[in-house]
Amino acid sequence: MTKHIYPLTFSPVFQNYLWGGRNLETVLGRKIPPGVVAESWEISGHHSSPTKVDNGSLAGQTLPQVLTALGLDLVGTRSQAMLERGKFPLLVKLLDANKPLSVQVHPNNEYATTRENGELGKTEMWYILQAKPGAHLIYGLKAGVTPERFRERLEAGQLEECLHTLPVQPGDAVFIPSGSLHAIMDGIVLAEIQQNSDVTYRVYDWNRVDANGQPRPLHVDKAIDVINFDQVEPGPYPPKLIEDKAGLTREVISACPYFVVERVTFAAAGVAFKGACTGETFEIWGCMAGHGQIEWAGPALDLPAVRFSLLPAALGQFEVTASQPASMLRVYVPE
Repeated sequence: MTKHIYPLTFSPVFQNYLWGGRNLETVLGRKIPPGVVAESWEISGHHSSPTKVDNGSLAGQTLPQVLTALGLDLVGTRSQAMLERGKFPLLVKLLDANKPLSVQVHPNNEYATTRENGELGKTEMWYILQAKPGAHLIYGLKAGVTPERFRERLEAGQLEECLHTLPVQPGDAVFIPSGSLHAIMDGIVLAEIQQNSDVTYRVYDWNRVDANGQPRPLHVDKAIDVINFDQVEPGPYPPKLIEDKAGLTREVISACPYFVVERVTFAAAGVAFKGACTGETFEIWGCMAGHGQIEWAGPALDLPAVRFSLLPAALGQFEVTASQPASMLRVYVPE
């Protein structure tokens, strides 16, 4: 076992987009910088905002540097193609939608690679941590919306006639494949698991201006190119129960070729999940509520809410144990 193979934690990178607020501090108890904070990039290998390891022998190194050093021992054989591209597969964020985000869409891999200088596409999922009464998302389209009608309503300033809204509450999971028209509306704090990409095509931004009094760029033509107009009035991802015994419940709450996300619920202190990283895939564990520890061959790692850890693919046997009732997200790359 190399000294560099251990559960990794990272110092987040904060983004001050104009729709953010202070809820990552007031709601989640996170330490954040002064001013508006919209996103906390928790585990990021994206070139624009890589996170740095903050524990163990790799402390101070960015995730891309760790990827170069550890290779398959970090990501596993299922991510061989991503390793060849020099990219860590996933990006983990926390978002504070203190104000509505723009109405937007993300392209798929093929479109992004050819149009966005080799960037990846962006499929993502959201896990709702807090939602004010009446909180909702824009997610997909109403029935009967064609590309022609969409553009016509957009140019007439009446785009909302085309948009499907989805009420949400804490604990909901929403899967956003590339091509999904969407917007997180105000009063929502969530965790996001996504492909390692930052390509966003804005369609409508509520006529807002930035700190310099300028509207943010829109990307209407590209957006209409990639919107899935067959995605009509979708709902939340239906949880799929895969284990329920001895106080431990596991549900798949999003699944696609890029990632699987499970919600793992620990009913009481002492309940444990036993797993192994056997070289096929890394795992990411995030404590959403409660408290736990990750135990392995080395010193145990404390995992309070809301905190994420990256378990390298070569880690071997591990155990996640609750020190009080807890809800965690488990993320991995499927076969």
